[in-house]
Amino acid sequence: MSVWRFRSFREKRGERKRGFEPDMRAIRPRSVRTHLEPRRISHKIRRMESILFTPIRMGSVEIPNRFVRSATHEFMAEDDGTPTDRHAELFSRLAEGDVGLIITGHAYVQPVGKASSRQTGIYDDRLVDALGGIPAAVHRFPSKIFVQIAHAGRQTKESLAGGTPVAPSAVYDPVSKVMPRELSEEEIRHLIRDFAEAGRRARAAGFDGVQIHAAHGYLLSAFLSPYTNRRRDDWGGSTAGRVRVVVEIIGALKAAAGDGYPVMAKWNSTDFLPGGLEVGESVEMAGRAVEAGLDGIEVSGGSAEAGRGSMWAGLRAEEEEGYFIDAAAKFKGAVPVPVIGLGGNRTFAVMERNVASGRVDMVSLSRPLIREPFLVREFRLGRIAKSACISCNKCFNPRGISCAELKKRKIDI
Repeated sequence: MSVWRFRSFREKRGERKRGFEPDMRAIRPRSVRTHLEPRRISHKIRRMESILFTPIRMGSVEIPNRFVRSATHEFMAEDDGTPTDRHAELFSRLAEGDVGLIITGHAYVQPVGKASSRQTGIYDDRLVDALGGIPAAVHRFPSKIFVQIAHAGRQTKESLAGGTPVAPSAVYDPVSKVMPRELSEEEIRHLIRDFAEAGRRARAAGFDGVQIHAAHGYLLSAFLSPYTNRRRDDWGGSTAGRVRVVVEIIGALKAAAGDGYPVMAKWNSTDFLPGGLEVGESVEMAGRAVEAGLDGIEVSGGSAEAGRGSMWAGLRAEEEEGYFIDAAAKFKGAVPVPVIGLGGNRTFAVMERNVASGRVDMVSLSRPLIREPFLVREFRLGRIAKSACISCNKCFNPRGISCAELKKRKIDI
């Protein structure tokens, strides 16, 4: 892998003055300024006193503000899961743009748990050095970065997983057209060890913490839901049985990576499936996970089979932004750890109100930061009131995430 060196905005600007070809992705061009003009606030607002720019602790780590880059698959890794220079560049730009907590796209903990092409892996010690380039680039700035660790479960293909996909129970997935194989108890124990080993690798690589992916129908989410977990042993059935694998993963992670190492989770509030997971039971499960040592919860929802995920297309009125925050507020009232709210967050005032009112502690964004990696800085400087993202969902490009709308307009960022 080639050696990539981070260059700050100032360095790039200096190169431009000296006659070098500029990297236009780090310079906001006139065309973007013109495009943003209608969203500019008529007078510059000092926002440094906003609760959104106050620090918060998650476990042993202090995060400089309340903005979170929600985990989003980047489509940037090599075929074997090795990260590339593009990862370091992507995340360092978000850090330069003042995002408080950056969460990487899902990294698979077992080869059979690979969900997508060009997905990052964290299943082997040989990946640690390449993974280390990501936090090294981010830590030039105050931002913190967690790696999301995950397993696809039944939401994959045999060609990606290298064999028959696995699940808590053999429940057919009509989206991937896969009939998964039910995991044995021995395999579940192995899965717990592999999540723990992924946490150890994350710490060795320099990440500030990990996020367990227990949402969106992937393997751990499937354990939580009575729709996909139909087991009759100690890993299914009751609420305690279905959350048990996550509880044991948290304990194993703390043992492998160190008790003070932050472990948070992306958590399904509901899977939108008949007979599936409902918010009330999900809150109870989250409470059990917090008792086991979980340090933070990002509340989401949805699953592939339901046809309703976490990234809803189309712009919404301000009062409809943060469409998982109503659910997140129920978690906030039940657990003593930071709760993160997501779902179409676009408007600064709406996000500020949701945090200031105590409904959530932090707010997550994904698509807006693909379009505008410096969005948080622009918010802080009072230059804009709302993201320009139109929620078209065309940014998930198998050649690497990028804003399709800007490409169509031939605007670089």
